[in-house]
Amino acid sequence: MKDLVKEFTKGIIKENPTFVLALGLCPTLAVSVSVINGIGMGAAATFVLLGSSVIISLVRNFIPGKIRIPCFIVIIATFVTITELCLKAYSPVLNRALGIYVPLIVVNCIVLGRAEAFACKNNLWRSFFDGLGMGVGFTLALILISAIREFLGSGQILGRTLIKGFEPVFVFGMPSGALLVIGLLLGFFNLLKNRRS
Repeated sequence: MKDLVKEFTKGIIKENPTFVLALGLCPTLAVSVSVINGIGMGAAATFVLLGSSVIISLVRNFIPGKIRIPCFIVIIATFVTITELCLKAYSPVLNRALGIYVPLIVVNCIVLGRAEAFACKNNLWRSFFDGLGMGVGFTLALILISAIREFLGSGQILGRTLIKGFEPVFVFGMPSGALLVIGLLLGFFNLLKNRRS
């Protein structure tokens, strides 16, 4: 059980996809303009990570090495299609906000990287907790970036004004603002990591 907890927590802290591995930055830059978008994208990526990690760990011994990556992509694409259809059916507004970035989860480095580096080499439970940890770590990173950008860019979080009379800095609502926030957060987390060492 201790081993499974370690697999889960490494995706949140030690191997956080956004702040440590610097993976999945394209959707992070694009959808992190609001906390709702960050939660939606994080949930979609977590579902795909979980589903694909579990299936890949179950069928890993049956997939020939030469066609391993194409098989992984088909499995991942299946879960992405399920995610996209559910978003279209139950949350069309969020689906429009996330746009092309949901279908692009198929080639997201986080998902494909975990399939190749972990799920195809480990059992079901380890793969499950690894996928869950990576998904939660990605979601938390998106929420943090989105909250900073939404507050600084519009003066609100989740549609609520936090500080009356706050003058928003509109650059944070643009892609350049996302780069600035991510860069500062990466620097902050690297500073914390170096102080612990």
